[in-house]
Amino acid sequence: MTRYFIRLAYDGTPFCGWQRQPNGVTVQQTLEESMSTMLRIPVSLTGAGRTDAGVHAADFYAHFELNDMWSEEELKRLVFRLNRFLCDEISVSSIFPVHPRAHARFNATSRTYRYCVARSKNPFRRNYSHYVYGPIDTELMNEGAAVIMHYNDFTSFSKVDTDTRTNICTITSANWEMEGNELVFTITADRFLRNMVRSIVGTLLELGLGKISIGDLKVIIESKNRSNAGDSMPSKGLVLHRIVYPENIYLQ
Repeated sequence: MTRYFIRLAYDGTPFCGWQRQPNGVTVQQTLEESMSTMLRIPVSLTGAGRTDAGVHAADFYAHFELNDMWSEEELKRLVFRLNRFLCDEISVSSIFPVHPRAHARFNATSRTYRYCVARSKNPFRRNYSHYVYGPIDTELMNEGAAVIMHYNDFTSFSKVDTDTRTNICTITSANWEMEGNELVFTITADRFLRNMVRSIVGTLLELGLGKISIGDLKVIIESKNRSNAGDSMPSKGLVLHRIVYPENIYLQ
């Protein structure tokens, strides 16, 4: 058996997230069915994470196994054929062999998410940003982002009743920047909890809109109570931007 990583991107708008669901079409289901049809064998994918319904991914990985070691040219042809076969919302950039124990989820050393807040209504970005009206104090929100980085227990920003064993995460960067007419929040950590980024964005927006103070933000985090934090922002503004793996998982 040879283990492979598949690198892909997807527009999450029509999907009920990455992971298979009993009711609703997902990215995993769509990709597994396409690969199984093309390879004429059952293909089971293990993804780098579980993006929620409507969340997008510019950089996503999953691993699977095949009986044979495919050449680089054969893998390039497979990528070409998959892209012709798949729906327009999913694209595959590469498939490559990895260490037999390499794991798309557990071997990732960091993940970066971006959340886009539109500052003016734009019909062409309606599925990729969330419009917020009114003046926002970006400097104060960046001060709040810096405060968040001093903590590692993010229970206050986690969806309740999950199967997560721990709510401890290490955030290495978090900041807001204007990009054109959008205010973009970029955050990198070793791992993320369910709904964590969207909850952080909702809370920092309350800070920027003058609804809470820096002191309130600290109280919210330290309370370890999800009901004290801000609303979870709509999924359409969130993109999984980048995943990093250690070099020693790659075979070539």
